[in-house]
Amino acid sequence: MISTPTSTHGLSPLRTVQVLGHGSAGSAAHVRSLAEGLVARGVRVTVCATPEAEAAYDFTGAGARFVHVPPRADPASVAVLRSACWDADLVHAHGLRAGLRASTALRGLRPPRGGRRVPLVMTWHTKAHTEGARAGLVHLMERRVARAAAVVLGACSDLVDRARERGARDARLAPVAIPRPRSGTGTGAEPEEQDRTRHKERAELGAVDRPLLLAVGRLDPSQGHDLLLDAAHAWCALDPQPLVAIAGEGGRRAALQRRIDLERLPVQLLGRRDDVPELLAAADLVVLPSRWEARSLIAQEALRAGVPLVATDTGGTRELVGRAAELVRYGDAATLARTVLALLADPARRDALAAAGRTQAAGWPTENDTVTQVLSVYDELTEPIQPIQHF
Repeated sequence: MISTPTSTHGLSPLRTVQVLGHGSAGSAAHVRSLAEGLVARGVRVTVCATPEAEAAYDFTGAGARFVHVPPRADPASVAVLRSACWDADLVHAHGLRAGLRASTALRGLRPPRGGRRVPLVMTWHTKAHTEGARAGLVHLMERRVARAAAVVLGACSDLVDRARERGARDARLAPVAIPRPRSGTGTGAEPEEQDRTRHKERAELGAVDRPLLLAVGRLDPSQGHDLLLDAAHAWCALDPQPLVAIAGEGGRRAALQRRIDLERLPVQLLGRRDDVPELLAAADLVVLPSRWEARSLIAQEALRAGVPLVATDTGGTRELVGRAAELVRYGDAATLARTVLALLADPARRDALAAAGRTQAAGWPTENDTVTQVLSVYDELTEPIQPIQHF
């Protein structure tokens, strides 16, 4: 039996508000998982996000109340967020801009139940990639949010250190679990079904008789796609010629396509895809050439599916994958190319990485572990509210 958490006066369950900005895939998936786990434990959850995030992640389907809050910092948007938070026991913001808006909305807000200040929890899922004057502005935003939060949760140690440098009173490592893959398709299917899926996907991509390399991520400079295109020159003369399939959309699409066409590179831009598990089932390798990652979703999905991974050794990637992937220095296209080609030529090494990846993934926190850790933070910050019953 799970007891329902009650407020200070015993009148209603603990009320939390989860605030998203534009909602990257990682942060939005985390909020969906967190909302489901909290609701199952008797916590009332309101998710403030865009309609697009609600359509994609179905927060109401997890039992949460959804409030459309535009991801802007103008007075009207902040007023909507402030209204959503007025009776909350705790507010949890996900991402820098969400944290900035939440801290603004909570300034001076004392809900009628108990008259106590509403604590703000902040999860940093990633960091902004900025240069010049904009980098200075982001630095100031990070300082303001870090100091406003009662607790900052960092998805990797790099982010925890960054929060402390920015003045966080309490910063803790809180690895974010990703949902288990859907059953019945892609890497979650039975072997025969997975073989059929693999053949179908490879045929559609034109990679039946050639190696298939998969990269997944939005098309912006921080994802390192230009580095990947530089590396692709190394296998242009091979027969069969490996194919690089890049799933994702973004502002760099036109520029990348021009490079691909001009340099006649064996690369396909697939655009936004909702069948990444199936693409993983078809791939021989996953390549992650990013400038920086905290806990890359595609890296986690690749290791859990037993697909060998080649990634840049940046941010929290080494902390995430351990020895279960090949890591190369960011910006070194020649080493990236050599590492990919060596793996393609070494089936035994690929098999070893596949097994090591599954073992590494088995040690990651589960969704239940993640919810339990977050609830323990909520317990600390909402005392003397009755502690939440964990399970």
